[in-house]
Amino acid sequence: MTSPTTSNDAEVQALRREVCALHQELVRWGLVAWTSGNVSARVPGTQLMLIKPSGVSYDALTPETLVLTDLHGTPQQDGATPSSDTGAHGYVYRAMPDVGGIVHTHSPYATAWAARSEPIPCAVTAIADEFGAEIPVGPFAMIGNDEIGRGIVDTLSGHPSPAVLMAQHGPFTIGPTPRAAVKAAVMCEDAARTIHLARQQGQVEPLPPEHIAALHHRYQNVYGQRTEHSDPTEGRNQ
Repeated sequence: MTSPTTSNDAEVQALRREVCALHQELVRWGLVAWTSGNVSARVPGTQLMLIKPSGVSYDALTPETLVLTDLHGTPQQDGATPSSDTGAHGYVYRAMPDVGGIVHTHSPYATAWAARSEPIPCAVTAIADEFGAEIPVGPFAMIGNDEIGRGIVDTLSGHPSPAVLMAQHGPFTIGPTPRAAVKAAVMCEDAARTIHLARQQGQVEPLPPEHIAALHHRYQNVYGQRTEHSDPTEGRNQ
């Protein structure tokens, strides 16, 4: 099988470089171990996506090793087998057209909450800012088809959070761009760690709903720089 020649080949090559670099962000922030985890990106204006190959270590990953598939997970090129999460990612892209990037990790604190099937309460302003609510738990689902994707969509549809803890598995995050999804994964792990540490001191109370709504609105619509060329995922960390 060979990749079809399309008018967006240059865009695909640029996206390959971006997604490869974003995988290294997962390593830099301590969100993955060995070969676990993945970043994918929708190829804008197409029914295609790029995703990490299955079982390839992060230090061996190059732009060329990323796998181009359609949104049902069928590879569009000869080469490596795509991630075992490809079916889940594809389902999310098909069901949520505004999603441009998806990340899955087994980051330790967030995965610990997922192991307990327990949502992360919105108990500090940083969680309100980024997630707009508690970080919810999705249903347990088996790996290898679109079942996880269905759980992600069912849980996050109508929910402000870009992160979901899939029960007894780990976090998945979404965003309008792959960079935004990576940022959400970093912030999800930070939230999971913060609330875990707080609970060692005693009971943790969520913020009042009206405060959560106000904080989320300010962070998403006022905080940071707003210029014609600014990246909407930049400058929004406290």
